Amino acid sequence: MRDKKKQGNKLVNKKDPAVKYVEPAAQGLNSKEQSRRDFLEGSGAAAVAGAGISAFGIPGANAQSSSAVATTVINVVVNGTQHSLEVEDRWTLADMLRDQLDLTGTKIGCNRSECGACTVLMDEQPVYACSQLAVWADGADIQTVEGLAQNGELTPVQRAFVINNGPQCGFCTPGQLMTATALLSSNPSPTAKEVKDAMVGNLCRCSNYNSIVEAIVMAGEEGGLA
Repeated sequence: MRDKKKQGNKLVNKKDPAVKYVEPAAQGLNSKEQSRRDFLEGSGAAAVAGAGISAFGIPGANAQSSSAVATTVINVVVNGTQHSLEVEDRWTLADMLRDQLDLTGTKIGCNRSECGACTVLMDEQPVYACSQLAVWADGADIQTVEGLAQNGELTPVQRAFVINNGPQCGFCTPGQLMTATALLSSNPSPTAKEVKDAMVGNLCRCSNYNSIVEAIVMAGEEGGLA
């Protein structure tokens, strides 16, 4: 059998010559009085603070957060209404629509151009609002899901979604409707295959794809956007 006591002594007493060891007594510390948790909390906080300052080359005494943020004034038409807005250069189009214009029908899902929930029409073309900077929309014509129905009347594609139970949880529905609207604008009577090809960038976590395709085909059969 192994001599655990002997083996343990060898491991404890053996020190790597390349490592500089600091004894508690050298720092004026009593190892019996200072708990392991106290040591880790103190050294950890110091390390984080030091890393945050040194990473940016900021002297500790002068490290302050800056409140200055670059902004730009843009002019944009949203759902037929002209707006002149001062936006932060870092804002996305989704941020501007939701937070500045209170158009919360535009949903933020993945926030990285994968799910399509935030799809809006920019100059009649579907775009992911989470990946378009607001400043890029200067001079553009934007349509969101709030701009589809007119005078309380749903569009054919909206009605078809209701009839075919297109929405499930409904979170992806605004983006689905906007992409479908763009499709019907260019192809008023699409086939099921054409619908599937056009809607590939819009994901439905409820997997209600068959109903969505049937709804868009029905909308086309009833006159597209008419």
